[in-house]
Amino acid sequence: MSFRQRFLRVVYPIFMWLNKMAGRNTRHIENINKTQPIYSFYDLKAVANNGTVIDFSSFKGKKVLMVNTASDCGYTGQYAQLEKLYLEYQDKLVVIGFPANDFKRQEKGTDEEIAAFCETNYGISFPLTQKVVVAKNQEQHPIFQWLSDPSRNGWCGKAPGWNFSKYLVSEQGVLTDYFGSSVSPDDKVVLKAINSPL
Repeated sequence: MSFRQRFLRVVYPIFMWLNKMAGRNTRHIENINKTQPIYSFYDLKAVANNGTVIDFSSFKGKKVLMVNTASDCGYTGQYAQLEKLYLEYQDKLVVIGFPANDFKRQEKGTDEEIAAFCETNYGISFPLTQKVVVAKNQEQHPIFQWLSDPSRNGWCGKAPGWNFSKYLVSEQGVLTDYFGSSVSPDDKVVLKAINSPL
């Protein structure tokens, strides 16, 4: 862990509090009409950090929380909360981290370095993908194309605004919620969404 990463880990609670007070990255968008996707979530795939294929059809019957992550960000402390959430709700929730270097180059490491960082410093046991592009451009990963395009998911056009943006998909493959970076994984609005039926 670099000096910057150690510093960010120490100041994370203050950083989160300041951002919440300022209203930065606190957006929560909910699928209040329960709009169904145009294209099935379960047709999607990603490549895990270890090179194996993650087939999203294997998640039928569980909620899936997808987060674009970075190792050198003020929000990196959320790794600990995501791991806690994953362990506490693993009977009904899958957490997947998508390391991305889209925002101020805060994920410079290789896939191997990212995995080692996450395991050593946060004990991460939930799946991580290989590094991807999450910002809206020609290289955007298909998962994030689906998450941020209403013509695919049925309603949501919000691409990640920063690292640690969160998307929740229901047990039936419906995108239910988007949470901004400053919405902590253990925030009551996230827990309510995880525990709510579609």
